[in-house]
Formats: sequence, C-alpha cells, structure tokens
Amino acid sequence: MQIPPLPFDPKQPHRLVLDTNVIMALWHFTDPALAALRTHVENAPAELLTREDCLGELLRVLAYPQFGITEARQQQLFDEYQARSLCLPDAAPELIATLPRCRDRDDQKFLALAWQGEAQALVTRDKQVLALARKPPFRDCLLIITPERLQAALAAPDAIGQ
Repeated sequence: MQIPPLPFDPKQPHRLVLDTNVIMALWHFTDPALAALRTHVENAPAELLTREDCLGELLRVLAYPQFGITEARQQQLFDEYQARSLCLPDAAPELIATLPRCRDRDDQKFLALAWQGEAQALVTRDKQVLALARKPPFRDCLLIITPERLQAALAAPDAIGQ
C-alpha cells in the first residue's frame, strides 16, 4: 500500500495533537513499532498541543491499576509530556458547537483542541475519530491519522504533499 504524502513539511514547524492512547503507546509502553514516530515528536520541530482537560485525562489513565505504574513514574511521565507540550486555554463553546460530534464525548476535546490550535494532524487510533477525517470541516484542513500511518508517511522519501 502506498502511503500518501503529508499535507505539511515535517521538517518545518508543525502542530500535532496526540490522543491519550497514543501518548501512552509512545511514552509508557514505548511501543517499538512507533520508535521512529517518538523520535520525530521528540526531536523534530513538532509542537504538541494540549489543554487542561486532555492533561486531566492523561493523569486519570496513568493511574489505572491495570497499568501498574507507580505514582512516581506516573508523575514523571505526566511532567515530561506536559513539559514538551503547549497548553492552550479551553476552546470557546461557540467553536465547539460548530464541529461535528464524536460519538464518544471523551474524544470531542481532542477534535476541538486540534481545530482550536490549528494543528496539522490529530494522531489517534480511535476508529470513531478517524471516521471524522472524511467530514467537513476536518477533511479540508486537518489530517486525522493513526500513529502507524503518520510514522510511515514521515519515513516516505516524498513525505510532503504537492
């Protein structure tokens, strides 16, 4: 399968929104299949966008007992992610009202954040969020993509769209 080129130059400053599952895959689970994406996010001119509600969700997920993360490690992961992110204020209710609704209310904040922060990409594995990539207004100005596809596109020799 051929990976389509990115609609932005990954060597130039760009804004990304990572949902909580992607953050966990990159920094807690350190998924080896996503090592190149983690390197890109940590070293490229990528600006990670977040908001207080997104950070709150990350804190809650880090504390889930099934992950067995010590409190010290939870705080370390949270602090490291927060330090590399730009925290935006809450989106205006008028802005949120104009966006397509995601069936899972918990995912709506990531869509609003990406829109509000003028992100080039929202990185998620959530099928419901990915389905919104084909709907206006997202289809014309926001890349909603899985971390695997973003990583493959970044590695492609012609990563930039025409």
